[in-house]
Amino acid sequence: MAALSAWFWNERFWLPHNVTWADLADPAPGVEYPKARHLLSALPLALLISVVRILFERYVASPCARSLHLQAEISWRAQPNAVLEKVYMSITKDPDPRHLDGLSKQLDWQVRKVQRWFRRRRNQDKPSTHAKFCESMWRLTFYLCIFTYGIQFLWRCPWMWDTRHCWYNYPYQVLTPGLYYYYGMELAFYWSLMFSQFTDIKRKDFLVMFIHHMATVSLISFSYANNMLRVGSLVMSVHDASDFLLEAAKLANYAQYQRLCDILFILFSVAFFLTRLVIFPLWILNTTLFESWAIIGPYPSWWLFNSLLLVLQVLHVIWSYLIARIALKAMLRGKVSKDVRSDIESSSEEEGEASRASVARAVPHNPHSPKAENGTNGHCTSTQYMNHSGW
Repeated sequence: MAALSAWFWNERFWLPHNVTWADLADPAPGVEYPKARHLLSALPLALLISVVRILFERYVASPCARSLHLQAEISWRAQPNAVLEKVYMSITKDPDPRHLDGLSKQLDWQVRKVQRWFRRRRNQDKPSTHAKFCESMWRLTFYLCIFTYGIQFLWRCPWMWDTRHCWYNYPYQVLTPGLYYYYGMELAFYWSLMFSQFTDIKRKDFLVMFIHHMATVSLISFSYANNMLRVGSLVMSVHDASDFLLEAAKLANYAQYQRLCDILFILFSVAFFLTRLVIFPLWILNTTLFESWAIIGPYPSWWLFNSLLLVLQVLHVIWSYLIARIALKAMLRGKVSKDVRSDIESSSEEEGEASRASVARAVPHNPHSPKAENGTNGHCTSTQYMNHSGW
C-alpha cells in the first residue's frame, strides 16, 4: 500500500518542477494549504445534505406542490390482470406485434386494448408530477444558494478580476475558509446526488448521469488535491450560473404555467450560451492554457487538467447545439416541449379517456390560457441533456 500510495502521489505528476510535498507540509503558523485528506469531510457533509433534502421536500416542497394541485398519483391505472402482469414483469414492458397478437388471442382482447394496458402499466411505474416538482424545487434551492454564495465570495477575490492571480505564487496559495466551504459544499452536493440517484426518479439516462456525477466529483477532487482551487472556483461559478434557471423552468412546467416556462427556458438558454460558449473559453480556458503556461509552465497534471477542461468545452458545444434545436422547435410550435426521459406516454387512442388535468395529456386543450396544460408530468426538453451541466 505504501508503494501504491507513493506511485499515485508522485510529486513529478502532481506538482510543478522543483516543488515537493514536503514544501507544502509545514506552512507558516496560521497558514493552511489544501490537503487530500480534507476531501473526506465531504462524505459526512453529503449525508447531512441528504437529510436536509428529505426534510425540505417533505415540509417545504410538498406543501407547495399540493397548493398547486399537483397530483401525487397516476390518474389512469391498468386493470389487474395476472397474465399481462407476468409478461410485464418477466418478459417485456413494451411487447412487439407478435407478442401483442398472442396475448390478444389468449385473453380474447383487441390488440389496441392490450396496448393500452401496457401503456397504462408503464405509466404506473413513472414518477408523479408531485415527486418531480419536489425534486426540482430542492435542486433549484441549492443551485441558487450555492451560486449566490459563490458570486458573493468571488466578488472580493482578486482572481475574479484578474485571472493571473490564479497562478501567482502557485502552488503556495493559502486555503481560506470561504474557499474551503465553497469547495466542500459543491463536492458534498455531488456526492449526495450520486447516492440519491439510486432512490431518485429513475430516468433513461441513469448511467450517463451517474458517470457525469462521478466525473464531476473527480474534477473537483483533482483540482483540490493539486491546489488549483482558485481557477476551480471560477469554473464552478460559471457552471452554476444557468442551472437554477433550468430547474425554475421545470417547476413552471410542472405547475402548467407554460408562458412562464417558455420565458425561463429562454433565459436559461441565453445564460447557458453566454457562460459555456463565451465566458468559459475566453475567460477560463484562456487562463488555464495560456496565462498559466506563461507564469508556472506546464507539468503532467497541468496537461491532464487542461485536457479535461477541453473535453468539457466540447460537451458544451454539443449541449448548446441540442438546446438551440429545442429552442428553435419551441419557437416554431409556440411552446417548450416535454422531457422525453420521464414523461407520461400519450397517444391518440386515449385522448377521449382523460380529463384536462390528466397526466396522460401531452398537448394543451386551451392554448390561449395563461396556464395552458402541456402534460403535467413533463418538463422542458432541455433537461434530457442538461440536468447537471458541467462540473
